[in-house]
Amino acid sequence: MSGERIKDIELMAQKLRREVLEMTTTAGSGHPTSCLSCAEIMSCLFFSQFGEEDEFILSKGHAAPILWAAYAEAGLIKREELQNLRKIGSQLEGHPTPPLVKVATGSLGQGLSAGVGMALAMKLQKRENNVYVLLGDGECAEGSVWEAANSAAFYRLNNLCAVVDVNRLGQSQETMHGRNAEAYRRKFEAFGWEVAEAEGHHVHDLLDAFEKFKKSDRPFVILAQTIKGKGISFLENKEGWHGKSLSKEELKQALAEIGNAEIELKSEVNKKLTYQSFKNKIHDFSFTEYQPGQMVATRDAFGKALVNAGRKNKNIIALDGDVENSTMLEYFFKAFPERSFECFIAEQNMVGMALGCSTQGLVPVVATFSAFLTRAHDFIRMALYSRANIKFVGSHAGVSIGQDGPSQMGLEDIGMFLSIPESLILYPSDARSAEYLVGEMLKHQGISYLRTTREKLPVLYTHAEKFPIGGFKILKKSQKDKVLIIGAGITVHEALKAHAISEKKNIAVRIIDLYSVQPLDVRGILKHARESRHRIIVVEDHYQGGIGSVVANILAESEEKFNFKHLYVKEIPRSGKPDELLQKYGIDAKAIVKEVVKMAKG
Repeated sequence: MSGERIKDIELMAQKLRREVLEMTTTAGSGHPTSCLSCAEIMSCLFFSQFGEEDEFILSKGHAAPILWAAYAEAGLIKREELQNLRKIGSQLEGHPTPPLVKVATGSLGQGLSAGVGMALAMKLQKRENNVYVLLGDGECAEGSVWEAANSAAFYRLNNLCAVVDVNRLGQSQETMHGRNAEAYRRKFEAFGWEVAEAEGHHVHDLLDAFEKFKKSDRPFVILAQTIKGKGISFLENKEGWHGKSLSKEELKQALAEIGNAEIELKSEVNKKLTYQSFKNKIHDFSFTEYQPGQMVATRDAFGKALVNAGRKNKNIIALDGDVENSTMLEYFFKAFPERSFECFIAEQNMVGMALGCSTQGLVPVVATFSAFLTRAHDFIRMALYSRANIKFVGSHAGVSIGQDGPSQMGLEDIGMFLSIPESLILYPSDARSAEYLVGEMLKHQGISYLRTTREKLPVLYTHAEKFPIGGFKILKKSQKDKVLIIGAGITVHEALKAHAISEKKNIAVRIIDLYSVQPLDVRGILKHARESRHRIIVVEDHYQGGIGSVVANILAESEEKFNFKHLYVKEIPRSGKPDELLQKYGIDAKAIVKEVVKMAKG
């Protein structure tokens, strides 16, 4: 590259610094010093390295102002919009969010996992493009970074380039390794990456490192030695400035030190770098014909339905956390090995990879034990902010899994997904509903969760039954019903047993299978509650904060008086046989009947 071009890129870095300082001072908040350290890196990327189809993730999301400045200089947004940073009506939020990015960041340590997913998707789609991820040195203390590094090396993603901004300072103190780039080198090399070190404020040095990346046959990382607050004498390498904007007087002094930086440069980046809403059409597929009374686990029905879907839909991929033979994702892995990716026991990275894949138009299905998804809650939360289209499947839910004990029993998962706004939560009670809901989940755009059961259960529904999102099924009903029992999954079967016992006691009860937990038919639930003399029992194989909480909120908001009882697991469970555990924790047929009798007498 010519010396003149290098000077232009250096001048652009200074211009980006000016814009960062001006917009954060106007906003009265932000992280300008974290932006100043990576100005040359961003200038090189946006005005030298990026091709039209390349992807970029700002993993150190607090440096959003310099991303917005680069967007303005590259022509993706209007320059005057920079002065609206952090205002409620502006797209320029404090940390990157769609529609201006594909991957929302700000919760540190997540960008590299999404980059791995993007790079993997490009390989699958046979596209010769690159993914660049800019990380802070502080976030490299997160274990998820090394989960991602591990996967990138395993899949030999030579189209993935990470840049670590080694600026020494974190939020409250020096980072774990300070300026010791050798420590980072040893770590990345141990994970199988090719490493280059660069002086992060020397454009020529950075460009040489990027050229080495393009010749590498492995994932590549550039360790860029930088100075936090670079370019401003009273900010450089100083503690106590993280997350602080300058006053107007301080800004005046800072701009004087930077000097004039007027330049216009052409960039190859285009709107494809920003969020794209894919029309992920899922074609209808055939279902297995289960017979009523047949004993089938819903996890098994899920696995077979996903294979059927995969035959008609080439955009579906599967990601596993080394439990495919338990979740029954193994059926898909055997049928479509080229679209199946083993993430091993690293659930955070698995979700991050799924996010990256979804940005490239794929429909990722992530399956593991429901308990283990809780480990990745923050990744799921950030996937929501990225407007991701990911299908989660949690098996081995509740105490009904039996002897494995509490560490394996998903008892928090429904509550976790209820805390994810707009997420879809489905909980089938038999094989027929499970396979139908797999189709509904795949067609739904957004974060979806399907909860499956480990043990075999009798098929309740005929092949003709349908299970639309937001609905429920009435399994038992009469005009004399005195109590409404709402269950989901395995507790539907306990409710049916309770119905048979209650009949012998001359107490008519109504049974609802609440297969769609979120969304649900509020009017329908209230109608059946009123017709059952305002007496409702919710029974679930879950801790508090699950289905019972949803129904309780509906009843509370109606302002009518209801007699409501919630049966759920109220203490830490232990190992035992499924039937023993359902009885011990008060969510079996016997416990339901006990409450039915109490209510009927009341």
